[in-house]
Amino acid sequence: MKKILVIEDENDVRDNIAEILQLSDYEVLKAPDGMSGIDMAMKDAPDLIICDITMPGLDGYEVLHALHRHTPTANIPFVFLTASTEKAQIRKAMTAGADDYLTKPFEGIELLRAVETCLRKRQLRLAANAARITSAAPSPGAGTILQLLRLDPEQRDVQAFRKRQMVYQEGQRPGFIYYLLSGKIKVYRTHSDGKEFITTIAGPGDFLGYAALLQDCNYQDNAQVLEDAGMLLISRQEFLESMAHDRSIAQHFIELLARDVKAQEQNLMSLAYNSLRKRVANGLLQLTDRFPEKEGKDTSIGISRDNLSHFIGSATESLTRTLSDFRNEKLIDIRDGKIYLLNKEKLSNLAN
Repeated sequence: MKKILVIEDENDVRDNIAEILQLSDYEVLKAPDGMSGIDMAMKDAPDLIICDITMPGLDGYEVLHALHRHTPTANIPFVFLTASTEKAQIRKAMTAGADDYLTKPFEGIELLRAVETCLRKRQLRLAANAARITSAAPSPGAGTILQLLRLDPEQRDVQAFRKRQMVYQEGQRPGFIYYLLSGKIKVYRTHSDGKEFITTIAGPGDFLGYAALLQDCNYQDNAQVLEDAGMLLISRQEFLESMAHDRSIAQHFIELLARDVKAQEQNLMSLAYNSLRKRVANGLLQLTDRFPEKEGKDTSIGISRDNLSHFIGSATESLTRTLSDFRNEKLIDIRDGKIYLLNKEKLSNLAN
């Protein structure tokens, strides 16, 4: 749950903003003045700060300046509240380093849109920083490939994709390959009866859509966003020219294709010969190893029953019964829509 700090000296305005945010599943901290707002920001490290400009004591500009001087709070997105509609005031607010501003009075939907936009930009910035670190590291050639393809988030626009948005669809002519900076994407095929089978769940650091470009054919699968994602796009022409000019790029994507073929063969063998219990255990271990979410000593995975069933090749009802059996056997627990692995050793024995 994202945490938002609201710094506002008017009680009614502060409470109204907090109520709107809480109804949208945000955790809200409230500060009645600039000094207490700075203290809360330093102590609780919110994901976003909404701050009135005109307040007794420290005003909004002084709050922003104070927070920008400290590394732990310097990059927290900051939204100004102002009663002024003058362009000079708005320009001053943005020049001071704010990410956005809202003019009082404002509608609840305006507030939520500003919050969502700032949080999404922050996520993309964090992903871009992670990508720069990866590209600078000497490990397994990934950084080299990013440099050769000029996939630098500082010099190429990061494209935002929302949850459930389609990245591409079966039958479309490929125009890009996609490099995933943040979020999760499911790649799946659809049977003639409408059933899905997920072949891949991609995460940060993965490329998407390159197989169709290399084979010079239309997409043979679909890619849909599971979690809000940020991606870098490289056009068909740029990709093919890069491959032609540098053999190491071609080699890298040939290796990726070979890896994909091997993974698909293993999935087919699993579907053909493994029991449902074994497939469910293996699917849970794969996903938690690929996308670990730690809460205390337990590892969890947040994925819908439908998507998990499509990933392991099972009916949702059969999956649910198996998960219930695992829960009774104390192998997993299910809380707040997440599956927690309580005994990875026993699950590994069951999967092998």
